[in-house]
Amino acid sequence: MYSYLLALHIIFIVTWFSGLFYIVRLFIYAVEAHEKKKPEMVAQLNIMAKRLWLGITWPSAILTAVFGPLVMWKGGWLDSFGQQDWLHVKLGFVILLYFYFYSLHRIYKQQQKGIFRISSQKLRIWNEVATVFLIAIVMLAVVKNALSWLWGLLGLAGVVVLLLAAIKIYKNARKS
Repeated sequence: MYSYLLALHIIFIVTWFSGLFYIVRLFIYAVEAHEKKKPEMVAQLNIMAKRLWLGITWPSAILTAVFGPLVMWKGGWLDSFGQQDWLHVKLGFVILLYFYFYSLHRIYKQQQKGIFRISSQKLRIWNEVATVFLIAIVMLAVVKNALSWLWGLLGLAGVVVLLLAAIKIYKNARKS
């Protein structure tokens, strides 16, 4: 039973993250279409966003939240919960990920109403937040207590710097 629950949990994590990565791309394209005064393209992107967000991303987020605790329960992780520092940190990142998810939901609702408050450049940066969460959560889940806190934080900071540099390089490349 545990293996099936774990498999389902992983499947819904993957589909949830797929939705998180793609929805922000749709937000970016919608902002750029809005700036270019292309309402028909904005309308099409809003339809795509609605189908992705409500048909895949939201259900996957809910099912991830359902299967995660079941995996912890059936895997016996709750018995030694107080002794697993890595799990506390991972769950902290998961909670922050749900806050990030909520922030995307707010952007989704705004764009569905034709409100575009965030620039495409800021959305590109915001898109990479999911990458940071994915790396942190997977590393904690796989490496567990073998990961040094110092090296883990330095590695995560390095990833953030690389992502921001890549965004800057891409912005400069788009301008030329």
